Amino acid sequence: MAKLTHIGEDGEARMVDVSEKDVTDRKATAIGSVLMAPETLRLIIDGSVKKGDVISVARLAGIMAAKRTSELIPLCHPLALNKVDVDLTCDPDRNAVDIVATCRVSGRTGVEMEALTAVSTAALTVYDMCKAVDREMCLTEIRLVHKSGGKSGEFRAAD
Repeated sequence: MAKLTHIGEDGEARMVDVSEKDVTDRKATAIGSVLMAPETLRLIIDGSVKKGDVISVARLAGIMAAKRTSELIPLCHPLALNKVDVDLTCDPDRNAVDIVATCRVSGRTGVEMEALTAVSTAALTVYDMCKAVDREMCLTEIRLVHKSGGKSGEFRAAD
C-alpha cells in the first residue's frame, strides 16, 4: 500500500527530502472550468466586464500563482519553473470558461501543484472579476490530467 510522503514516522507533517532524486525534465497539465450564466459569458466575450479583460488578467494571475505555489502550499518545494502556459477559452455551449495550465521544470520534484495552482487561481480571478454580475458562478472539475518525468513516470487521467 502506498504511504503518504508528507507524513513522518512520528505522524507529523514534513517536507519531503528530494536531495537524492535525479534532476529530470518534468511537465504537468491541469484543467478546470468556471460555469456561469449565459449573460456573464457574453460580457467576457464582448470585453464588457467593468473590471477589464477577464481572460488576460486571469491568464496572468494563473502564471503568477504557479510561480508562488511554494508560498501558498506549505510543504511544496520552491521550483525554478522553465515555462508556464495558462490558456482560457470561452465555451458558449456550456456557458463556461475552460482553463488549461501546463508547467515545466528541470528539477528533483514534479510540477503538479504548480499547474493545479495556476488553474485554481485563474478560475478564482474569473470569479472575482465577474462576481458583481453573477455570484452563482461555479468553479469545477479542477484536476491533473497529465504529468511526465521523474521516478514515477507518466500519468494520464482517464477521460
